[in-house]
Amino acid sequence: MSEEDASVARPSSAAQPQTGEPAARVADASGIPATRIHQDALRVVSRLSRNGHEAYLVGGCVRDLLLGRSPKDFDVATAAHPRQIRALFRNARIIGRRFRLAHVVYGDHIVETATFRTKPPQSEDEEDDPLIREDNAFGTAVEDALRRDFTINGLFLDPLSGKILDYVGGLADLEAGVLRTIGDPVVRIAEDPVRILRAIKFATRLGFRIDEATWSAMIEHAPLLTRSAPARVVEEILRLLHSGTSLGAFRMLRACGALAILLPEIDDYLGRRDDPDPAAHDRADQYWRLLEALDSDVHAGRAPSRALALSVVWLRIVEREAERARTGGSHDPGDLYRAAEVVLDRSAASARLPRKDTAIARKMISDQPRFALGAQNNPRTLLFLREPDLPESLNLLRLRVSAWGQGWDVYEGWLASYEQARALPDDEVARLRNKKRRRRRGRGRGAARSGGGEPS
Repeated sequence: MSEEDASVARPSSAAQPQTGEPAARVADASGIPATRIHQDALRVVSRLSRNGHEAYLVGGCVRDLLLGRSPKDFDVATAAHPRQIRALFRNARIIGRRFRLAHVVYGDHIVETATFRTKPPQSEDEEDDPLIREDNAFGTAVEDALRRDFTINGLFLDPLSGKILDYVGGLADLEAGVLRTIGDPVVRIAEDPVRILRAIKFATRLGFRIDEATWSAMIEHAPLLTRSAPARVVEEILRLLHSGTSLGAFRMLRACGALAILLPEIDDYLGRRDDPDPAAHDRADQYWRLLEALDSDVHAGRAPSRALALSVVWLRIVEREAERARTGGSHDPGDLYRAAEVVLDRSAASARLPRKDTAIARKMISDQPRFALGAQNNPRTLLFLREPDLPESLNLLRLRVSAWGQGWDVYEGWLASYEQARALPDDEVARLRNKKRRRRRGRGRGAARSGGGEPS
């Protein structure tokens, strides 16, 4: 897939909501076996219904059930207000400020239960600024459907009657494999620019095309991502990296201009798409191969840590920074650590990346030159192999080897040495550490006796 292949589709004949409340298209859901619906979600819908509250399964779980996929979560929408939900379920707790809802807890499983929403009213001074800051105006089921982001996420399933309610044309778009906003995409994306990242997530994960009008609005409003809550933006980026489709997602981010807004150093590293320089093409190709290796890990069932995902994103940028900092052809191993510190600390501040994960990623990247030396059977190497984050550094080495197709023997040698080091008794490791400390202290005393201290 080339960077220009950010898939778009012409508007289909799917029914779009008009002014006023549209009538629901009612579809039979008998093709969805009851065994595929989580019993806890059924309990929540059933109890709400028995107590006179309209309630449905909503959003991603309905979409995934219709696509034959296994839903990750089962969410419920209801006419009951949060306090009414809390009164019906002793195992419920009310959460949220921008969006208040109830979590109904069954052991380690949570059923997120939200009250139907309507579009929040705007004050006079907000008329020129559609950004949604609060979302706690309660409404009806149809109003709730119309305020959701994409048509394929606006479907309601009544598991008790076996019916699907479609107010937004979501069934037609699911069948056509098209992703489009509910309503005017220019308005809907301006209301919440994070929908740009969500659109890319759903399009790449489901293999859907993005409606042309929606894609145009994404390009137009990409600069508005700077106004979104950093925590939400980071969470969506991390989801893209863990999706198994990060290669396509980052290419689409770049194509719509969002990458230049959110991660400008990466966009700059990849260069202009029309650059005729073969070196620029090779540089971008190596970057995409790392993301492809990360996706392969996800598909193989090896979920990457956040630190590993971040190290893949920033490895090439750190290596370029280290190369620029070198003078006179020197290759000080500390160059990479210093470059990682500069790049990742700067990125943690500007993109609000998690500092704990960026610190681990910095260590993982700076460990890579040591692997090039090959594993050696000496105390220093054994202690290196016992460092807490060493398995993560080895994972990054494996992804590098997989991306560039060479060095498997080096990786396997280090992996074998790591297994041997892990098998060492703890008291033997402690003895080696103490021996290393004594040598350091001895070198310090020797330097002092030979006049190696500061001049007087």
